[in-house]
Amino acid sequence: MKKVWVKAVPWNKNIVTTALESGADAVLVPDSCVSRVKKLGIIKTIAANGDIRLGKDVLEFTIKSSSDVDKIARINKSKLIIVKTTDWTIIPLENLVAQSQGLIAEVRNADEARTALQILEKGVDGVLVNTVNLSEIKKIVKMVKETSVSLKLETAVIKKVKPLIMGDRVCIDTCTNMTIGQGMLVGNSSSAMFLIHSESIENPYVAQRPFRVNAGAVHAYTMIKDGKTKYLSEISVGDEVLLVDYRGNTREVIVGRSKTEKRPMMLVEASCKGKAVSLVLQNAETIRLTTPEGKPISVISLKTGKSRVLVYLEEEGRHFGIKVKESIVEK
Repeated sequence: MKKVWVKAVPWNKNIVTTALESGADAVLVPDSCVSRVKKLGIIKTIAANGDIRLGKDVLEFTIKSSSDVDKIARINKSKLIIVKTTDWTIIPLENLVAQSQGLIAEVRNADEARTALQILEKGVDGVLVNTVNLSEIKKIVKMVKETSVSLKLETAVIKKVKPLIMGDRVCIDTCTNMTIGQGMLVGNSSSAMFLIHSESIENPYVAQRPFRVNAGAVHAYTMIKDGKTKYLSEISVGDEVLLVDYRGNTREVIVGRSKTEKRPMMLVEASCKGKAVSLVLQNAETIRLTTPEGKPISVISLKTGKSRVLVYLEEEGRHFGIKVKESIVEK
């Protein structure tokens, strides 16, 4: 997720309060004002004595010539860099984005922020908002937070549905209400996952719970932020998981509760591009996968050789939830 920092130099309580209420990641303030921020709420501070130390953890540079670009590119290999351009042309940023990471672009409005985040289709790693316009701060934070990584989902054909004995399954209750076509990616393998639909459907058996995904057995993987994965058994309150819709749009959401209970289970297997996709789920009508059209389909309605559902495939393996370039076989 891209970072969004807000600058409050000189000190401006209204700017800091707006940054807090909007969900900004950090505020840049004068050294003498770090304690003032802590009295207003919990947010990271950027200052010489802040949570992110200005001059040590992050450096500030103003680009005035091509030599400045070269200098920043060399330093950027080990430090976060706040970059400011004198006339806000995108050419210096393009050159930096092409050869660097950890760039934070100082911007004055939403248009500049949007451009910085889209440069060379990669964008900078974050923006530092420098304006006294509180509405513009809110607009930029909202835009950055809603800019999501898009995943390519594939269509798989169901090959096997098998009832199993009792097992431990996990329900993930998030702090966000989901709609039709949204859920979470879950799989027996970290390289092949089903899009498990949220409980956002009216049901004659249980009440609608649009904040919930009945995800699968404790051993299964789910996708979290920054392209990493976690076992369902590791998910707990306050964690951030990835909400995914049937078009592949993603959004980070907070976990409010994780429930593990013993339930009758079932194995679902599918095939996509010659690759097997499998998951152990609760055996119940209320558990649903997602069709290519974004509609929920109950696991008890799946037909082998006929039913088609959405999956996500990866080529790389994973080690402790992080992608690695090595051969890993999971059965």
